[in-house]
Amino acid sequence: MEYVIEMLNIRKEFPGVVANDNITLQVKKGEIHALLGENGAGKSTLMNVLFGLYQPEKGEIRIKGEKVDITNPNIANDLGIGMVHQHFMLVEPFTVAQNIILGSEPTKYGKINLRKAEKEVQELSDKYGLRVDPRAKIRDISVGMQQRVEILKMLYRGADVLILDEPTAVLTPQEINELFEIIQSLVDEGKSIILITHKLKEIMKACDRCTVIRKGVGIGTVNVEETTVDELASLMVGRSISFKTEKDEATPGKVVLKVDDLHVNDSRNVPIVKGLDLEVRENEIVGIAGIDGNGQTELIEAIAGLKKTESGSILLGDTPITNLKPREITEKGLAHIPQDRQKFGLILDFPVSENTVLQTYYQHPYSKKKMLQYENINEYAKRIVEEYDVRTPSIHTKTSALSGGNQQKVIIGREVDRSPDLLIAAQPTRGLDVGAIEFIHRKLVEERDKGRAVLLLSFELDEILNVSDRIVVIFDGKIVADVRPEETNEQELGLLMAGSERKKVGGTE
Repeated sequence: MEYVIEMLNIRKEFPGVVANDNITLQVKKGEIHALLGENGAGKSTLMNVLFGLYQPEKGEIRIKGEKVDITNPNIANDLGIGMVHQHFMLVEPFTVAQNIILGSEPTKYGKINLRKAEKEVQELSDKYGLRVDPRAKIRDISVGMQQRVEILKMLYRGADVLILDEPTAVLTPQEINELFEIIQSLVDEGKSIILITHKLKEIMKACDRCTVIRKGVGIGTVNVEETTVDELASLMVGRSISFKTEKDEATPGKVVLKVDDLHVNDSRNVPIVKGLDLEVRENEIVGIAGIDGNGQTELIEAIAGLKKTESGSILLGDTPITNLKPREITEKGLAHIPQDRQKFGLILDFPVSENTVLQTYYQHPYSKKKMLQYENINEYAKRIVEEYDVRTPSIHTKTSALSGGNQQKVIIGREVDRSPDLLIAAQPTRGLDVGAIEFIHRKLVEERDKGRAVLLLSFELDEILNVSDRIVVIFDGKIVADVRPEETNEQELGLLMAGSERKKVGGTE
């Protein structure tokens, strides 16, 4: 059988780490091939070798049976290989078309022919059903649209094999469905797709075959239609996984967070939170369900002090925290796992150790007479790394060198460990594998059982239903429903999120 891509016995080492240990991957023409593994298993590293960003210590790559030497991404592009990275590589002030042609600009009389580029981009966009406006600026379009721009970049350069690294990690459920329609249209055109993911449901729904990597070692390749979610999960982590979070019934206590008639504007100064009321109590996890763009992000940023409140009040316990500075709010008992880990959760150029104390570095025992006490910081970081299973060569490794999932674990460890009165967890398991998700869900329940209040924002409805004790639905800047998970389902939540009135489900209100 002829494969479009063969990676044979690839070995890739970094100082102190063997990231890929003699892995073999073979991709057929016109298939969607999943690459599955835990955070830090070596999936992105293997694909960065294929894309020419890393050079392997051992092994060979063949394209359509011919041995090739991919020493940089330009060679990969010339060979028809394109890669959409987990964290996008776009220039925000530029337009869609300018980003797509960057590095391979069409010229006329020595000048960039932008009109020609816009026409070509529009034609490509129409052909694959991407619905992208070539003249829109990157900073003005949604994350889902930005991802389509990345895909267009690859198609514009003539890619036949597209590597998509965790493509659904930042998308809403609706955008995920649209993405898979786009992927199917690419495959129908004869393209081959390599999908790096740990979302097992997506593999079962969309992929033909799946190669599993565990701790840098290839476990094997399976036909998706001949396997199950449970089997894939245990291949990935080496043990059976529980998809249901075990927890006792909640016994809510006194109100920890009270939001009253809150009004907040978005980044364009347009009202987006419009008179919202919300209460979260001790000993309960309240999940926020809503389609992206209905004010949930701004609500959380207003509570955390990252966004200005126009009117209304926010109480943490008995303390008003409306429009206080983020540090003041943190000190009054709030912890925040932010939605965008790289922008708001970490300083990527700092080592892991310093990122674990970003909220507390100025306090005892990490600081004395305004001098950082590195011995204490390092001890603390070692404990967080161990307890939260952060896969890092060392606590002194730059945080930018960690996989996305391990960066997330650093933030979760730092925030949960402070055991605050109120823990806001926004997309806490985004980009995490099933083993890590199981662990994080257990941590959220543990916090609840210690008497804390937890506010969970997630676009994964199964996560909201699985972890929450109470679900509030946000639509057009207001809470439109307050339901118990056992009295609703994904279909009803989806309708409520779209603005429908609540009807009876299975005989319950």
